[in-house]
Amino acid sequence: MKLNYKLFLLLLPFIAFACKKESVDQAAIDREIIRKYIADNSINADSTETGLFYAISDSGTAPNPTATSAVLVYYKGYFTDGVRFDSNDPGLPREFSLAGVIKGWQEGIPKIGKNGKIKLMIPSALGYGASEFGSIPANSVLIFDIELDSFR
Repeated sequence: MKLNYKLFLLLLPFIAFACKKESVDQAAIDREIIRKYIADNSINADSTETGLFYAISDSGTAPNPTATSAVLVYYKGYFTDGVRFDSNDPGLPREFSLAGVIKGWQEGIPKIGKNGKIKLMIPSALGYGASEFGSIPANSVLIFDIELDSFR
């Protein structure tokens, strides 16, 4: 039993390194997928330190929501190949608490004010990560076109 314990302790740093390397590789893969999408679609985008890419087509009116705001939005979510996985009902904005949505929305939506429009290009780590979510496969880059109707 002691030998297995010592072997485990000896291998622990290598196991930790392998797990960390895997997540770093996914971030690099996502970044390249997003950069290709941006180039293929001639999008003028900015990025954040977390890996979120975004393109603001209308900054809207100040003030902007915060990460704890409830937002009323029109949105369309799709993959880089254009296949849609979610959207609001036509003509009816949908309300979300930013505290309860994916990190990409929490970080991106506060960049615009009321009536603002933004395209979010979200790496998997800021979306659903390595987990499947409904029709969204694990490690998916997500694209959202969002118009902020209002917030409180």
